[in-house]
Amino acid sequence: MEQDYKRILVPVDGSKEAEMAFKKAVKVAQMNGGHLDVLTVLDTKQFIGLHGGMLNGDVIYQLSEDAQKYLNELKEGAVKDGFKEDDIDIHVRFGEPKTVISQEFIEEYKNDLIMIGSTGMNAVTRLLVGSVSEYVTRNARTDVIIVRTDVDNKKLVDNKK
Repeated sequence: MEQDYKRILVPVDGSKEAEMAFKKAVKVAQMNGGHLDVLTVLDTKQFIGLHGGMLNGDVIYQLSEDAQKYLNELKEGAVKDGFKEDDIDIHVRFGEPKTVISQEFIEEYKNDLIMIGSTGMNAVTRLLVGSVSEYVTRNARTDVIIVRTDVDNKKLVDNKK
């Protein structure tokens, strides 16, 4: 059975794994004549210890602006590489990344595939809060592909020793 994905969601967080997933999602969307939604979810809970336990409007605005700039750069790169500008949308959301990605966003935008990097966190963070990609795989209301390789199917080289 062949699956023809028309609306692909790729969440990104700035990690190498997320950017590999983005590049592969662009390729899959091009092959399927599909639309790509690129999403960053800003989890304000991670900033609770900063700024006296509260985020003021200026900090929230700056976080949103930085995320928007990052997503625009990804989009511009994809368009420069031949992806149609009308076939890619960027989104910044606030909330719990796990539930926004696996449930809320795909319900609103009717995505039929999520392509997500294997992990964007370090081992300690994964141990404490759990992997977003693991949660999405178990709870998403659509197909999920965990991306572990680049567009040439080569594993990401980890230079950390």
